Amino acid sequence: MGADAATSDLRTYAYVTAAYWADTITDGAVRVLVLFYFYQLGYSPLQVASLFLFYEIFGVLTNLFGGWIAARWGLKSTLVGGLCLQIGALLMLALAPAAWFVVPYVMVSQAVSGVAKDLTKMSSKSAVKMIVPSGASDVLFKWVAVLTGSKNALKGVGFFLGGLMLSTIGFRPALIILSVFVGAALIMVLVAVHGSLGQGSTKARFTQMFSNTRAVNLLSAARVFLFASRDVWFVVGLPVYLRSVLGWSFWEVGGFMAIWVIGYGIVQSASPRLLKRRSGQVPTGRTAALLALGLAILPAGIAIALSLDFDPTTVLVVGLIIFGVVFALNSAVHSFLILHYADGDKVAMNVGFYYMANAFGRLAGTILSGLLYEWQGLEACLWASAIMVVAAGLISLALPGSPRHAIPVAAPTS
Repeated sequence: MGADAATSDLRTYAYVTAAYWADTITDGAVRVLVLFYFYQLGYSPLQVASLFLFYEIFGVLTNLFGGWIAARWGLKSTLVGGLCLQIGALLMLALAPAAWFVVPYVMVSQAVSGVAKDLTKMSSKSAVKMIVPSGASDVLFKWVAVLTGSKNALKGVGFFLGGLMLSTIGFRPALIILSVFVGAALIMVLVAVHGSLGQGSTKARFTQMFSNTRAVNLLSAARVFLFASRDVWFVVGLPVYLRSVLGWSFWEVGGFMAIWVIGYGIVQSASPRLLKRRSGQVPTGRTAALLALGLAILPAGIAIALSLDFDPTTVLVVGLIIFGVVFALNSAVHSFLILHYADGDKVAMNVGFYYMANAFGRLAGTILSGLLYEWQGLEACLWASAIMVVAAGLISLALPGSPRHAIPVAAPTS
């Protein structure tokens, strides 16, 4: 690759990443806006969780079909489509009626938002593989960590922004402003990103979305449990507990969640240095397993401390900080391994399949977060989290010892 081509690829990737950042900030802000706006209207934790049900369900479907669409028509098509849909979802939510059908209406708007978010995420994550030279494991790990870490840090900014906007300008004006913000990102992509962003192929078949690589299948299964373990207490249980039990204000809860996610993103960005300093090499499946099994101690410890009547504010703040550090390292290792395991000619489809599993984990965690909190409170959510992380760790033990080895399974017979 010549110097001019490399510079062009980096510039294009910068535009793609900037668009992803804009969508990420918006996604975080909308999550807090919807959560607290409807909670203050008197909706129960389970009802609030149901508002995000379609968001997560359609995230599963989007990653399944989005990878195939990108493989056929290029990543620019999915990126532009995602940004357009996000604008539509924001305007739809801003016009939500004050009527009996507001819940299904909001669920549909969140479904559109979920499709938008996952299209942009899949597009930007797949683009990393396109610009990193084959076999450059260190470079790939660094780029993936920076992208993923910055994304999560900016989602934290979105959480804070959502809480602040709800407290100051209100629900509907906030959504209008966010739609203009995403619109600016869309214009940038249409003007600055040339070509289809990746060579599309009409030979890409939808059935190829289902990976026949054992390592990708195992990693995807571990991802389901890892992200369910986070969302089962973080999505509904924790913010509702902070608001209703500890009496925090909307902006305090949004600010705390924002700081946590920003710190989480910083740790992810630094994960190549942190993990290589300890092991001296790029992470493997064993790294993912050890991190997950160690992570399981944290939600269990927090649940025990709460049951023993330790100060809940101290327990949750300190426990969540430690949980965030270990979870961030684990997630960064997963994000690196999926690109290492992905087939060279099916990167978008492998990544789409993997993030389909990620979205399924979020879906399960979101539903259980509202259900378990309403049933037995935050402690039940924490015990469920511990069990899920153990499952992720046990699955990860079966991953290849070296990220260079992606072992194909037998092709399905027709």
